[in-house]
Amino acid sequence: MSSPPTTHDSRTSPSSESTEKQDTDGVIERLFPTLADPIRKTGFWTAIVLPFLYVPLLVTGLSTATETGTFLLLLAVNLLALYVGHAHRQ
Repeated sequence: MSSPPTTHDSRTSPSSESTEKQDTDGVIERLFPTLADPIRKTGFWTAIVLPFLYVPLLVTGLSTATETGTFLLLLAVNLLALYVGHAHRQ
């Protein structure tokens, strides 16, 4: 027996991947051409180190509005750092 045809093809064309990558990676290069590499490197390492700051907040609990706000701010900064640093390559 043969399997039914699938509508989802996992293969993508290389040209569409490279165009998409250039669109997201080129923003920093266009805005700050000489600082793009240091910005990406800083974003990458910030995204790695920042979750360690969550631990004291989560251990003590988010009982006050200040602690909850601090946690949400750290989470937002971490997401921004992940976005900026995702293209960093050593």
